[in-house]
Parts: sequence; structure tokens; C-alpha cells
Amino acid sequence: MRLAAAGPGETGEAQVSLTYVGHASFLIESPAGVTIVTDYNDYVRPLPVPMVATMNKAHDTHFSVLPDPGIAHVLRGWNPDGGPAHHELTLDDVWIRNVPTNIRRGAGTEYDANSIFVFEVAGLCIAHLGHLHHLLTPAHLEALGRIDVVLAPVDGSFTLDLEGMAETLKAIRAPLVIPMHYFSSWGLERFLAGLGTDYEVTRVASSTVRLSRAALPARPTVMVLPPGF
Repeated sequence: MRLAAAGPGETGEAQVSLTYVGHASFLIESPAGVTIVTDYNDYVRPLPVPMVATMNKAHDTHFSVLPDPGIAHVLRGWNPDGGPAHHELTLDDVWIRNVPTNIRRGAGTEYDANSIFVFEVAGLCIAHLGHLHHLLTPAHLEALGRIDVVLAPVDGSFTLDLEGMAETLKAIRAPLVIPMHYFSSWGLERFLAGLGTDYEVTRVASSTVRLSRAALPARPTVMVLPPGF
């Protein structure tokens, strides 16, 4: 996998480089060169060591016990001391914040154990839903604010069921959805079929795309990227 450079597009507007590494991990590069990996773990990692790593707690494929020491900022989506995690980090041209969510743990609920991470860069708001287990409340949606791109888990079993994910995406109302956290082409197609005619579907040959606010689709769209690993 090669990281595409991010910079001004043909119109001169800054672009964000987004690479689907695999599972729930994406590599994000800002126009200023800030690099971020979502749900950083010990199994699927990009080649470059990122400046920022976000992690979630549900399974060990979403976090690392020993993240690379070269990572300047490790943001855990849970608070080891209890209560909700709170992150608000500005790094060059990127603002990163989180919205805590809950996870199922056995027959019960572990409150504030995971986070949706939001990356605001180059005029775009990108939300990584992490290992989302439940519908979002009005308070969650208010905390998220305007979202342009959603990185959504679509396995329909370990995370939110497919009907719940479709309802969540409609509530967020982002112009662009990029699926992640699916385990087969059959599972992906099941998710896409469940959306009906509410979304356009595009398939990209490369694991890396460039995103800008001006290029957001006019109609809600799902963009399928192949994993880079």
C-alpha cells in the first residue's frame, strides 16, 4: 500500500487522503501532513507510523496494548479510570474530538466504553463510528453535529444490526458513507441491499481516495473501498 499525497486538487481546494487499511482501521492524512490511524491495533497496521492513533475497546482487533512508541498522541475511546473519555486535540490543520458510546458486555452494558471519533480537517467532518453497538440518541447526534463522511461498521452482528445501522446513517445524514468492519463480500452486499434505493453505491478500485468538501456527492452515496492489506 502506498500513501497518496494530500494537497490542493485541480480547483485549488485542499483535499484529505483516506486509505482503508482493513477491518476498522483507516489512515487519514491532512493537507498539512498530519497522519491518523483509526482503531489502531496489533493485527492490521499501515506501514507509516501515524502521529495520532485512536482506539476502541470492544475487541483486541480495535486497540493495542503496546502501541508504537513513535506515535505522539494515543487517544483511547474509553477512560481507564471510569466514566466517559474526553478528547479534544488540535494538531496543525486537524481538530479531533470524541463522542462516547456504550458497548454490550455479556448480558449487560458497559457504559461509555467506546467512542465515535470525529476528525475535522479541510472543511470536512469525518466520523469513525468505531464498534458501535446501539442506536444514537438525540444527545449523541447533537454532540456529533454536522458530519460529511461516515466510516461505518456494517457486519450486522458484532456491532449494530443492519436495520439499526441503516437507521443510524439516516439520522446522521452524511452525504458520504464508507463501509468497514465486514467479513465477506456476502456481508457487504447484504448491507448494501438493505439500504434499498436511499443511497447511490460507488465502488473504487484503489484503497486510497482524496476527499474534499466541494466534491461531496449531491445524493447520499456509499463508497466501497478495498482494504489496503
